[in-house]
Amino acid sequence: MQTDIDILENEILKQYPEVLDILLRDHTTHKNIFWATDDYENLGKDYHFDAQILPELITGKNGSIIMPRVQKDILLQQSRSRDMAEVFTPSWICNAQNNLIDNAWFGRENVFNTELKKSNGFKWNINKDIVIFPENKTWRDYVKDTRLEMACGEAPYITSRYDTTTGKFIPVENRIGILDRKLRVISENVESTGEWLKWTQMAYKNTYGFEFHGDSLLIAREAMLVTFIDNYKEKFGKEPLLKSIQYIAYIISWNVWQMDGLKGVVPNTCGEITITDIDLFGNKKTESSFCRGCMDNNILRHNGTYCLIKDWSNKDLTTGKKGRKIRFVDLLKNMR
Repeated sequence: MQTDIDILENEILKQYPEVLDILLRDHTTHKNIFWATDDYENLGKDYHFDAQILPELITGKNGSIIMPRVQKDILLQQSRSRDMAEVFTPSWICNAQNNLIDNAWFGRENVFNTELKKSNGFKWNINKDIVIFPENKTWRDYVKDTRLEMACGEAPYITSRYDTTTGKFIPVENRIGILDRKLRVISENVESTGEWLKWTQMAYKNTYGFEFHGDSLLIAREAMLVTFIDNYKEKFGKEPLLKSIQYIAYIISWNVWQMDGLKGVVPNTCGEITITDIDLFGNKKTESSFCRGCMDNNILRHNGTYCLIKDWSNKDLTTGKKGRKIRFVDLLKNMR
């Protein structure tokens, strides 16, 4: 099990063919995710805000470019907090808030752990007893319960491989993320590799997150992938097959996506639109219009590229296969 918090792209490239390519995909644009930050522009035009993150830009001699926030220069951390409101949450807060969700779901407290206040800060004690489910719910219901981390950063609410504020590594048995809890109950209730993989894929298909910055998004995706490998090894004492790793990476690439959370679109895709019409006499008439969503602060009226996600439980009308593509913003529309 990897105990270094920085997941190295060179190692992914070497050990797991095609996986890095999958983790860099953007299914809305059919391109790669892009930097969406000016932090790397000093490295050249390929690292500018709108440039795609390509494997060759972050591997080989460039293999240490992307790193967790806690390992970045303190001035860079401060500038991202100031300019983009990037805030990272201590693990004990992630745990407390995830506990509130589970308290409501289970109808009781301290299901997975007990929160503690100690002299050196907040901690938690893991409840090592097998999780008991309410009479009207099962462990399968818990795995299929759909949850979302908004503006996920490095995804500390989804998987707590390390504390994003201190950089301290957290062993599998002590993790408190949304996905960590789902994987725990799966491991407690199934024994065969096939059944474990089936329900773990279900857990990933029901865990979502979005992020603006491309570097943080990639770190989040990598953390979720390594969490899968860690838990498989913890349960079965060996690594999963490459095809299983690739499929989990594919699910992650759909479920954790790049988006401007205030607009529901791919970052920086809203803008002025110019339309030119030619009448019967050959006269040209040009009209320009600005993004109404940006002007009115209405998430349903943007002219940018609205982000697509997958509803894995329903069939796609075109292919007939499970996994219907939907616009994320349409979920908000249905809630109004």
